[in-house]
Amino acid sequence: MKQLAQIASPLGRTLLALIFVMSGASKITAYAATQGYMEAFGIPGVLLPLVIGLEIAGGLALAVGWQARWAALGLAGFSVVSGVVFHSDFGNQMQMIMFMKNLSMAGALLFIVANGPGLIALDNRKAA
Repeated sequence: MKQLAQIASPLGRTLLALIFVMSGASKITAYAATQGYMEAFGIPGVLLPLVIGLEIAGGLALAVGWQARWAALGLAGFSVVSGVVFHSDFGNQMQMIMFMKNLSMAGALLFIVANGPGLIALDNRKAA
């Protein structure tokens, strides 16, 4: 099981990080549309660069295991807040699924906060 954990931890972090990095990148390519979407929900569009930065930087940090617990904590909070703000129309089944996806991601991220990034991570290189 220890060998499986050595592979599963970085793979799991990378797969989890992928959604944030890709989402941040897509917000760059559709900047005006994303800004308009945010503003339609009462979120100031001026915050979009912070969102993009959090998603891309946090996702990359999580993937390589650098400051992984802090990155996971920030992304978990972001996932919950964005789920509540953008996906709380529980009468719409797709929005309910998106809300539950955000909560599930937050749960996985909190596992990293609690247990660390695993054996193969930049955080461990610093300690060695």
